Amino acid sequence: MTLIDTHSHIYDTAFAEDREAVFQRAIEAGIERILLPAIDSQSHEALFELCRRHPDHCRPMMGLHPTSVNEMEDYQAELNLVEHLLRESPKGRFCAVGEVGLDFYWSSDRKQEQTEVFRRQIELALELDLPLAIHTRNAWEEMLSTLESYRNQGLRGVMHAFSGTEEIYRQLKQWGDFLFGIGGVVTYKKSEIAALLPHMSPEDLVLETDSPYLPPVPYRGKRNESSYVRIVCDKVAEIYRLAPETIAEYTTRNAIRMFGL
Repeated sequence: MTLIDTHSHIYDTAFAEDREAVFQRAIEAGIERILLPAIDSQSHEALFELCRRHPDHCRPMMGLHPTSVNEMEDYQAELNLVEHLLRESPKGRFCAVGEVGLDFYWSSDRKQEQTEVFRRQIELALELDLPLAIHTRNAWEEMLSTLESYRNQGLRGVMHAFSGTEEIYRQLKQWGDFLFGIGGVVTYKKSEIAALLPHMSPEDLVLETDSPYLPPVPYRGKRNESSYVRIVCDKVAEIYRLAPETIAEYTTRNAIRMFGL
């Protein structure tokens, strides 16, 4: 059974002491590819170094995370760097524009700035024919308003850690080529995404961990890692009453197609 972790930050400092062991555990668990969304320039070198060490298994994305827009005084310089890297790097170096989006959970002081940055990165993705890895937290109204303005323009990507409703799922399917990232939250007691999955097609999904965040049961409260995507796969298969191999086939095929792997 072959799996792809479509969203992992194992270049993060949380893995500074045992990153190679974490990577090897993922490979041994059948995780053939690990896709690495960018956050901001403070972690670019760690991201690129991991991809240099494991070019057959790790693929980078490039983007500016919405919370970095909140935290960085000169976020425009960060955005300019993202644009430079996407435009000037060899074609195929980056598999997506990500991690991008809107996040008003910690602060809503820079709503306008976050939205402007998100729009610029959407337009870069459209221009460069790349998918988006989209983060949404406490911002669904604004997210839908933003994405609707690009409907039927070739918009495509993954709604990372999808937390929307059935109505949002159906709207997004009409507006572009969207897949929906399912991670460890699906294993939690009273998980809203677990309740929603029967109303979504299993052929619209990709699997992810968001390591080191959002670990699945029985690791909740501990550090997440890419090997745990197998736990996510098993839980999704249980919900649909399908074999884990079937979910692995659907989600791996989706990731290969969406990210050009």
